[in-house]
Amino acid sequence: MASIGARDQNSSYHVEIPAHPNAMEQKQQRGDDHVDYSQRAQWLRAAVLGANDGLVSVASLMMGVGSVKKDVKAMLLAGFAGLVAGACSMAIGEFVSVYTQYDIEMSQMKREIKPESGMENGVEKEKLPNPAQAALASAMAFSIGAVAPLLAAAFVSEHRVRLAVVAVVASVALLVFGAVGAVLGRTPVMRSCTRVLVGGWMAMAVTFGLTRLIGTTGLEM
Repeated sequence: MASIGARDQNSSYHVEIPAHPNAMEQKQQRGDDHVDYSQRAQWLRAAVLGANDGLVSVASLMMGVGSVKKDVKAMLLAGFAGLVAGACSMAIGEFVSVYTQYDIEMSQMKREIKPESGMENGVEKEKLPNPAQAALASAMAFSIGAVAPLLAAAFVSEHRVRLAVVAVVASVALLVFGAVGAVLGRTPVMRSCTRVLVGGWMAMAVTFGLTRLIGTTGLEM
């Protein structure tokens, strides 16, 4: 009996217990590579849209004015006015839009959350969109995009060269914005850059052509 007990006692040291990592360990093993890119969609869309809108709007406005006015001052004034007006418009529009979303989600929370769950109510409120933050971000993004064509035209005195420089700088900036948005959102870079670039070219070409057409058919500038 002693030998059997000893054998049983010794055999306990050879028992292998498989170790399966739990969910937390598996998450730590994966590291920080697992990113939910859908969470980036909202702010990424607003940032890319604001910067792209600022670039295309101001560049198209300057190209339109430049099609009938050779004075660099006229182009810069038109571009600066477009920057200020566009940034204010983006900020106000984003503020109203996000505030409407905030009111809707807040009303829905009041209908669904019970009075005794005050802590959960506070947590849910932290997840609500911030209208002021969204407005400021949109205005800044628009301004960043609009600065590129303004700086490009400010140091070129020759009229035709100035128009070409604005078009080239706007095209390069469009490619950069398209690539940055694609990389952050993990979408095809070439497709994003092509879509943004073609859209910007169309806006600048239409504005340039229509403004020149109106300016050369008897309208006094």
